[in-house]
Amino acid sequence: METKLTKKDYLFIGSMLFGMFFGAGNLIFPVHMGQEAGAAVFQANLGFLVTGIGLPFLGIIAIGLSKSNGLFDLAQRIGPRYAYVFTILLYLVIGPFFALPRLATTSFEIGIAPFLTESQQTIALALFSILFFFFAWWFARKPSKLMTYIGKFLNPIFLILLGSLLLIAFLKPMGTISTLEIGAAYQNHPFMTGFTQGYNTLDALAALAFGIIVVTTIRQRGVTNARSIALDTIKAGSISILLMGIIYTLLSYLGAMSVGKFPISANGGIALAQISNYYLGVYGSIILAFIVIIACLKTAVGLISAFSETFVTLFPQRSYRFFALVVSVLPCLFANVGLTKIIELSLPVLMFLYPLAITLILLAILSPLFNHATRVYQATSYFTFVAAIFDGLNVAPAHLQQTFPIAQLLSFAKQYLPFFSVGLGWLIPAILGFFFGLLWTVIEKKQHS
Repeated sequence: METKLTKKDYLFIGSMLFGMFFGAGNLIFPVHMGQEAGAAVFQANLGFLVTGIGLPFLGIIAIGLSKSNGLFDLAQRIGPRYAYVFTILLYLVIGPFFALPRLATTSFEIGIAPFLTESQQTIALALFSILFFFFAWWFARKPSKLMTYIGKFLNPIFLILLGSLLLIAFLKPMGTISTLEIGAAYQNHPFMTGFTQGYNTLDALAALAFGIIVVTTIRQRGVTNARSIALDTIKAGSISILLMGIIYTLLSYLGAMSVGKFPISANGGIALAQISNYYLGVYGSIILAFIVIIACLKTAVGLISAFSETFVTLFPQRSYRFFALVVSVLPCLFANVGLTKIIELSLPVLMFLYPLAITLILLAILSPLFNHATRVYQATSYFTFVAAIFDGLNVAPAHLQQTFPIAQLLSFAKQYLPFFSVGLGWLIPAILGFFFGLLWTVIEKKQHS
């Protein structure tokens, strides 16, 4: 008889997924957006929620409805070579080359650095990185224990600490939002600016990456039927997404209210430090340190596990534990040596991957409508691929943008790609690719009939 998940199972799996999604960036970006949006925070937050929780939820639905085992399995609908290249690139960017080292440095800068002098910070960061990734590796080395470690332990602690800070802030608001000045970026198109800010969370990519963990966890609870796994994935994901939406909204409004007492900060981390110190003094700084470090640690555990599970599928000659060790050691080194340069080089790859991830998610959801035709997947993805190159080049280092071929390509994109200026230059090519794929499928059917 088919095993069914209990309400408690859904709650813990949803908590685990939320815990993996919600890192330091998810804390920082909505606060900073709220500060800059000012009186337009409602529209900006709405746009942020579309990409910040809407796209990740669609990613979870895509993994569920497609009944796939994860990103690699899903991407094979385009082709085996594409699946290998896309999967490896995505996991390297949200793993050892970008997201993982950023988790360590962000948690250090917000949680530890304020208590140290500048001369102490270099050696302290090295020691902190070693400890951070040791604990992340320790929790991630047994994937069957992730629901216990993250869903039942780390995430509840994080929510209690963050909830306490938010409750105090909303009981004693710093200022009135309606009278605040609206920042330049949010004056004309607050919704669209918030929409593109939601990209920064990386959660649409993370949804595809974490899909394999959710599916594996559900199977470990005894569910084997593909349809049941798909529905359970979506149900557990909805708990995670609802929680994220509530916290994003509270954080963006918290950021907006803080402008009543503080000037707009360089980033949301500084703003959070000011807010927590304002309400609770040095205890607020200590609580924030725990909030940020736990937020980063649980996301790091999820990324290490997802990376290792996927790379075992790609390269079965190596073990899960081998990849878990490698993906813990590499970001530990990158967190200390040239992280700024790595982020600078990773950002174009990230902006290149995002449109490809979004179109893959949408294709997986719409797949029954075009009878899962391979040509539709291929045409949409290849059209998007070409346009996404321009999006990647648009955030490349300035000295590269000024070189002759890249400058010419960007000039072409600004002139001929609709919505390129708002980061959606891939949209029209993707739609054209979709209809071209449908036409291609019809022509092939007629030729073989």
